[in-house]
Amino acid sequence: MRSRIVPIILVLLLLLVQWQLWTRRGSVPDVAQLQEKLAEQKEANARAALANERLESEVNDLKEGLEMVEERARQELGMVKPNEVFVQITK
Repeated sequence: MRSRIVPIILVLLLLLVQWQLWTRRGSVPDVAQLQEKLAEQKEANARAALANERLESEVNDLKEGLEMVEERARQELGMVKPNEVFVQITK
């Protein structure tokens, strides 16, 4: 009789552990769902970091003032100030 009780208790404990593994907090489905949420949050953080970098760049450009605008106008549009001569050198 005693030899049958030990295996029965072990099987019951195994079933209890399996039940907790699949249904409780920290279960396999719960962990999979949390991993998905974590991946989504990391992606959102990466997008936010990129947007922050762009905004920081724009702020720095605005802090530099008209010098940046003038430099771009000279490089991209070939604009010159009054009494300046524009000379383009090609290689």
